[in-house]
Amino acid sequence: VVFVLDTTDTAFVQRLYDERPETFAGLTGIIIFLLFLIVIALMLVSCVKIVPQAQALVVERLGAYLGTWSVGVHFLVPFVDRVAKRVILKEQVVDFAPQPVITKDNVTMRIDTVVFFQITDPKLFAYGVENENLTATTLRNIIGDLELDQTLTSRETINTKMRASLDIATDPWGIKVNRVELKNIIPPAAIQDAMEKQMKAERERREAILRAEGEK
Repeated sequence: VVFVLDTTDTAFVQRLYDERPETFAGLTGIIIFLLFLIVIALMLVSCVKIVPQAQALVVERLGAYLGTWSVGVHFLVPFVDRVAKRVILKEQVVDFAPQPVITKDNVTMRIDTVVFFQITDPKLFAYGVENENLTATTLRNIIGDLELDQTLTSRETINTKMRASLDIATDPWGIKVNRVELKNIIPPAAIQDAMEKQMKAERERREAILRAEGEK
């Protein structure tokens, strides 16, 4: 036999409560206890942190640096500890938009770069300088010492100088710069037109020499 309690009948529920108040008190206590257990379970689950391969967690306790957690299972103290930063330890690539630079002979061009770097110290990285674009500054300094012709023909030299300068500058932030590559060197339109005309004239000169030699 199954009895179905119609909770919409408020008069019946009130009469049942008046006759058996201990039953309602017991149910209320059970519901509160179950809710308490659910909250505790969720809190414990949120305090368990699994750090995967090639990552690290910078943890703070009461706002101060506590430690750096590497691969494995770790536990946070509720309301006291927190994860300040999740750090990726594998090599990363940053593609910077074209930057305007001025050569030694006062020619303005645009150069875009790609930087390959790796975080070696999560603590220094988490508490170092935030969003500091040293790439543009370093590029301007290097190109400022070169003339236009040198800039167009010295990619490897520029790459090496930039990598060395960035690696030294970012070392206090826990960053290792592995390599730097110049993707595109874009001179002004007038310079491009002049270069194209020069190349065309050079091709025509060679063709004239070949024709003259063929007629001999």
